[in-house]
Amino acid sequence: MSKVFIVSKRQIQLFIVVAVLIVFTGVYLSWDGSKEVDGQPSEPRIFQIVTVEYKSQTADGKEHEMYRWDPGQIVVQKDELTELHISGVSGASHPFVIEGLGIKGEVLKGKTTVVRFTAKKEGTYPILCLTHTDMRHGGPMVGYITVD
Repeated sequence: MSKVFIVSKRQIQLFIVVAVLIVFTGVYLSWDGSKEVDGQPSEPRIFQIVTVEYKSQTADGKEHEMYRWDPGQIVVQKDELTELHISGVSGASHPFVIEGLGIKGEVLKGKTTVVRFTAKKEGTYPILCLTHTDMRHGGPMVGYITVD
């Protein structure tokens, strides 16, 4: 004796709807909305630095000028994409080097020099103005980049 199953059109439609719901539920539960990143930010961290001049007069009338970077120290993270926007506010020209990072450039009065780098080693790196190196030349004009 054989058994015969009769399947109605309505049962087939219900089976299809249940199967589709099961598939969508499986896809939804396994969906991972996170994105893989490469560890490097796409936008740099920007620091604004300006050249500053201080003038003073001694009791005997002698005038002294001192130059500095302001702020005098910034802190960045190792492997962080960094951008310095150095604006020339005081002094005609400030050629500079950033020791240890292999960077050199020049800041002119009224202009902004942009320096982009990624520091690979922790430490403190001086920004040295090559014009204002000692007291006789209105310096030392030195700032520091600390890499943590």
